[in-house]
This record gives sequence, structure tokens and C-alpha cells, in this order.
Amino acid sequence: MTKLRNYILANLSSIFFSIFLSLFAIASIVFLIKLSTYTAVMQINVWEMFKFYIFRVPELLFFTLPVTFFVASALTFFKLSNENEIIVLFSLGIKPAFLLQTLLKPALLLSAILFFNFFVIFPHSKVLSSNFVLYKKSEAQFNLSASEFGNSFGDWLLYLGKKNEDGSFSKVFLFNKKDKEEILIAAKNANLVNDSGVLRLKLYNGQGYSYSKEKFTQINFDSMVINDTMKTDLTVHLQPLEYWLDEKHRKYKQKMFITDLLLSLFPTISLFFIAAISIVHSRHQKSQIYLYLFLGVVVYYGATMGLQKVLGLYTIPVVIIIWVLATYMLYRKKVLRRF
Repeated sequence: MTKLRNYILANLSSIFFSIFLSLFAIASIVFLIKLSTYTAVMQINVWEMFKFYIFRVPELLFFTLPVTFFVASALTFFKLSNENEIIVLFSLGIKPAFLLQTLLKPALLLSAILFFNFFVIFPHSKVLSSNFVLYKKSEAQFNLSASEFGNSFGDWLLYLGKKNEDGSFSKVFLFNKKDKEEILIAAKNANLVNDSGVLRLKLYNGQGYSYSKEKFTQINFDSMVINDTMKTDLTVHLQPLEYWLDEKHRKYKQKMFITDLLLSLFPTISLFFIAAISIVHSRHQKSQIYLYLFLGVVVYYGATMGLQKVLGLYTIPVVIIIWVLATYMLYRKKVLRRF
């Protein structure tokens, strides 16, 4: 029995990895195309693009692994059926339940991995990905251009006369108009420094003028530093349980929890359906396995997404119970009565 079980799992693994690599490559390409839209509002180098991709890998794995296992398992049984190997097994007295038990362990392992992925890893990767985009967008707001009006530095209007080869600027002017006071600062040179989200404008050799109805003041300085903190509104990092229980974006999290939990369970609770559509007698039965695979994914995913607005969290037990009962009845009709 152990050799037979290993033989079935070997067939499953070869089909599984061939399908998974194809789906994962397609999903990665789609993500990279989507990522290119961010370059319109922020600058990303190759290393930063790779980091952003790594942040989204848990999400890519989550939407490829359940479908891959579902399709690979069905195609494994179908292959063994076409080669009459399953018919030989049944002739030797091996029950269909043995085939389901063989798939049960990898299905449970995959469901556990998917649950850990969405419940523990996904909140971390989501925060990292979101903060990365927010930070890069905020950083892009300070790509200042020389000899152009319209630059701003916090509450200051900023004009940069010329950009030097070393990255510094010359002939720098800042203007700030308040309710009762106007301030003008002129400097011969300036450096722009981004220090972990705090933008510093270092001015050298200049004068500052302050004007109001009551007084006019002037100062001369050798150096001056003006700070401006980027307004990124970064997401606060929470522990996984705190993330799911937090009331912020409650509807979005509930929807994601329902969807991800049901997708995590999809490989395990679909074993009856896999057996029903893939175990056939090649001489007497015509298989429409690819149609059934398509309909199975569409019906399960459609029920998962569609019932949430009506049933809320009750979608989880309703979908599980109906899916298991319906697929078991199909399994009894297609497999148990014939083999």
C-alpha cells in the first residue's frame, strides 16, 4: 500500500508542479504589468521593484495553489483511469476510499499552509506593500526641478535657480505667506537631503526677510536648516490577531477573511468532486473532465464571492456544507455505484 500511495503521489507531484509553475508565471507577469502603472507617479529601481514583488508573493501563491491542487489531482486520477490502472486497483479489491485517503494528507497540508499564509503572513506583507507604495508616492512629491516655478516645500513656495553637478542648488528662494506676516528667504546655495522620510533643505549664505504691518525684520545667516516631514500616513504594524480584530476597514477585512478561508479549504473539501469527475472507465464512459473542472471552480468561487453580501460570515458554513453534500452525492452516483 505504501508503494501504491507513493506512486499516486509521484504522479500528482509531477502534474502539480508543471501546472503551478505555469500559473505562477502568468500571475507574476500580470502583477508586473500592474506594477508598471506605479511608475507613472513614483520612481522605482530594479531592487525596489524586486522588494515590492516579494511583498506580493504570498498573495500570488494564495490564488494559484488551490486551483493548481484541484486541477492536478483530477488530472492525476484521470490519467490513471485512461491507462486502466485504477480499474486494476479496484479489481484487486482496493476501494475508492483509499484514493481519497491518499489525497487527504497533501490536501490538509496545503489547506494548513494557505490558512497560515492568509491569516499570519498576509497581514505583514499587506502592511509592507501598502507602506512601500505610500512612501514612494510621498518621496516622489519632492522631485524638485531647477528653473521652474510651482515647487513646494511643506508650507513654503520654492524656487531653485540652478542645479549643480554635485546635486546642490544655487540661487534659492523660499516664500511663505501667513495671515499677518510674509517671509522671504534667499540663499546662494542649498542642499536637499532625504533622511529616512524627513526632508531637509540646508541653506548657505543668505538673508531672511519678515514683513508685517507692525514691523519689518532682516537677518543674515551662514547656514540654515528647514525640515519638512513627509506626510505618508503609514499603516501601523499589528500582530495577526490584532490585525483581523481591528475595526479599521472592517468590511474589507471580513470579506477577505471569508474569501481566503473558503479558498484555503477548497483543496480539502473538494476531494469527493475530484474523484467523481476523474475516476472513469475509459471503455464505457465519456469524460468531460475539463468542462467539470471549469464549472467546479466557477461554482465554488462564485458562491464564495456572491453569497457574502447576503449571508456575511454565515457564508462559510453554508458553502462548506452545501459543497460537501452535493459533491458527495455526485461521488456516490459516479464512483461508488459503479466501482
